[in-house]
Amino acid sequence: MLVLTRKPRQQIMIGDNIVVNVVEVQGDNVRIAIEAPRDVKIYRGEIYRAIQDENKRAAAPAPVSLDLTKALPKTRQNAAGGPA
Repeated sequence: MLVLTRKPRQQIMIGDNIVVNVVEVQGDNVRIAIEAPRDVKIYRGEIYRAIQDENKRAAAPAPVSLDLTKALPKTRQNAAGGPA
């Protein structure tokens, strides 16, 4: 991990096309502005983790019931209690 110290109005360059600008520092809060191509996704850390967690839940296999009597429709014979 790279740790840098920056002052307001100073920048950090990431590659050739991403610029992180330090806009303001107030106490423990730092405001930054990020300039990046539109196809670069930028998320706050907590939002990114929530998206990843939701993707894992969505990709998990759903529980499967092996009770076929609930899955099959009732036939005329079963519904009427005997042969039709």
